[in-house]
Amino acid sequence: MSEGEQAIHSEAEIVYRLTGLTCADCAAKFEREVKKTPGVVDARVNFGASKLTIRGEELSREQINRLGAFDGIRVEEDPVEDGQVIPWYRERQALLTGGSLLLILFALGAKGVGAPQSLVVGLFLSAVITGGWETAQKGLPGLFRLRFDMNALMTVAVAGAIGIGYWEEAAVVAFLFGVSETLQVYTSGKARSSLKSLLDLAPRKAAIRRQGEELILPVEEVEVGDILLVRPGEKLAMDGRVTVGMSSVNQAAITGESVPVFKETGDEVFAGSLNGDGFLEVEVTKRAEETTLSKIISMVEEAQEKRAPAQAFVDSFSKVYTPAILLLSLAILLIKPTWFGIPWTDALYDALALLIVACPCALVVSTPMAIVSAIGNAARNGVLIKGGIYLETVGSLNVIAFDKTGTLTRGEPVVKEVVTFNGADRHQVLAIAASMESMSEHPLARAVVRLAEAEGIVPAGAEEFQAHPGRGAEAVVDGRLHRIGSPRWMLPDDISGEIRERIEELEDRGYTVVCLGAEDRLLAVFALADEVRDTSREAVRELKQAGIHPVMLTGDNNRTARAIAAEVGVDEYRGELLPQDKLEAVQELKPSRGRIAMVGDGVNDAPAMAAADTGIAMGGAGTDTALETSDIVLMADDLAKLPFTVRLSRAALGIIRQNITFSLVTKFLAVYLVFPGWLTLWLAIFADMGATILVTLNSIRLLKVKP
Repeated sequence: MSEGEQAIHSEAEIVYRLTGLTCADCAAKFEREVKKTPGVVDARVNFGASKLTIRGEELSREQINRLGAFDGIRVEEDPVEDGQVIPWYRERQALLTGGSLLLILFALGAKGVGAPQSLVVGLFLSAVITGGWETAQKGLPGLFRLRFDMNALMTVAVAGAIGIGYWEEAAVVAFLFGVSETLQVYTSGKARSSLKSLLDLAPRKAAIRRQGEELILPVEEVEVGDILLVRPGEKLAMDGRVTVGMSSVNQAAITGESVPVFKETGDEVFAGSLNGDGFLEVEVTKRAEETTLSKIISMVEEAQEKRAPAQAFVDSFSKVYTPAILLLSLAILLIKPTWFGIPWTDALYDALALLIVACPCALVVSTPMAIVSAIGNAARNGVLIKGGIYLETVGSLNVIAFDKTGTLTRGEPVVKEVVTFNGADRHQVLAIAASMESMSEHPLARAVVRLAEAEGIVPAGAEEFQAHPGRGAEAVVDGRLHRIGSPRWMLPDDISGEIRERIEELEDRGYTVVCLGAEDRLLAVFALADEVRDTSREAVRELKQAGIHPVMLTGDNNRTARAIAAEVGVDEYRGELLPQDKLEAVQELKPSRGRIAMVGDGVNDAPAMAAADTGIAMGGAGTDTALETSDIVLMADDLAKLPFTVRLSRAALGIIRQNITFSLVTKFLAVYLVFPGWLTLWLAIFADMGATILVTLNSIRLLKVKP
């Protein structure tokens, strides 16, 4: 292998799924340990997705398990290869905690009936060993390395309690910590369940036909061009295009649509969708790692790493908090006996109690767990949010600017009226217009061509076609130069009153007018309408109720813009805008109106979306450009998901604030109680681990926010 090939090989990225990742602070320590490993160029731990990404040489499962042993972090076993996953209540930690409780009950019973002190102490010590064994195994190595994580601090606290004869409290503290560890595993898993469910959406194997032979293969071995065989009631394993059959397909997992979509030959289908009652043959168009579902999963997991602004405060505070509490514990141990004459055993007890609240677990986990729950919930409902920063931004928006075509409207205009002038024949002008528009990809052009085809009109031949972006086109048809396009471009300012009045009347009714002319003569005008989406009016109404001001930006003329804006309930609109004009409009609105989002198709509106605080793309399913160019993607063409996203964001912001406030108040209250000697070991562990569990449970509430 050459040096260049070795360099490329050493920079390869390897992803490991992890278990036991319940403490964000411990996850950061684990990441630092992995980075120190020889051969590792870089390492990232994604706490929300429970994932480790290593750049460099591949590490064995045993190496990673050894590096994460200080907090029980391990590489996840593959449930397909290694059997059923063990339920949380049958994990080793849960069983040891249950055993510790039984021993404590036996000890209390023995104490109550007057059993010998040695028996009572022996039972309490047995409870300490049983309940605290896992903690000590993780904590002792940390102590030797002066790494004061929660396990190390708990080990010191329990050992100290035993040293001064507090057998009963030592046992109860070891048991309560075991309970909290078990509950953290459960609650963390619950918060990540929305992400885990995405991973389980698509089958791991697929039935295909290749060269006339039917095979069952792992999805990684399926190639583009293979024919996927999908029976009624089965999930699609790959993205593709239907070649045989028709069926209703439930693609809620990808787009969030609640109603199954009818699919027939030529239609696109997505991995993770559920086939209805028809048999389908699907030509595979993307490899397993390139499917829309794979991209969604990848982007949702990467979103956990794009930290919300609130996380910056938490990280800064955590770096100062733990060292400060450790110094305060030492000060209490030295000052109370020296200055106040308090027995050193009582001072040591107070210092040990304070040690337990030294680890900022609740605070560190307060923001990422809320972000995980919210982003996972959004993904399951057809909204892809690419990071915590965008989740926070949406909740504080003041203005949402909408593109009209394809966003507020369906994006498929139809010709409503054809008005001829100067004795022109309808059949003739349709043939001329269709011949010119057949060379264009513009939605208005396609509408004219569809009308001609529907009426059985054969387009005339067009030559020397030339497009004029934003205006129209011209070409030679039947030996004469014809032009087709907007009235502003086509007609002189002094056009006759009858023609101008007719055009203005059509525009006042909300139609987009396209003119067809031959040299210096107007032949016809086509009145086209783009139907408003069923969800647009309700979405705009809900956004206005939420205090967000909607604005419509469109390239259509002002009369058409006014009619559409009135129909959907938008009070402010701007018409006759080119793409650069939309960009300028967004830049103009930001300083005066506050935070602004731009909703568009992710292609033509890309400059305006990039300039906005948040870019929101419509219809991302199967559209790579929309997935890549925006901050938030509505996977289906459903604007109803926009108010849901705003509500989810605001709920997430509220819960993050609640979590941070509760964590800080709990910590400061625990520190305050230590000075009069009211902070017991029991209270300390409730203050620390109880707060961690409560903020996680509070974050899980975000899973219940629905469209």
